[in-house]
Amino acid sequence: MKYDEFNSFCKALPVTTHVVQWGNSDVWKVGGKVFAIGGWEKTGTPAFTFKTSEQNYFFLQGKSGYRPAPYLASRGMKWIQLYDASKAEEDELEHYLLESYRIVSLGLTKKKQKELGLNQ
Repeated sequence: MKYDEFNSFCKALPVTTHVVQWGNSDVWKVGGKVFAIGGWEKTGTPAFTFKTSEQNYFFLQGKSGYRPAPYLASRGMKWIQLYDASKAEEDELEHYLLESYRIVSLGLTKKKQKELGLNQ
């Protein structure tokens, strides 16, 4: 997956917003909360960071091409970075991005979820 494909996928999800921050990274949010980041890899190859369930975090941290997300995981958060996109099929990454979106949207207050028309 390339950054333009990543951005198109995230943009297609309901009520998402996009900002460029943290070293020119594409940051995608739902309800003001980050669910996906495109960027941060120093080699210049695409890298994608997303929130995971605890089970997926432990599975992915040992899988080739994946690692605990720099900065976020070191603070105890369950975030993973796909730093070598050649190690993952596009539908696999899309699955994890969608799961991250779901986890983050479910973490919003009920009031915010209702306001955004989510999880109803």
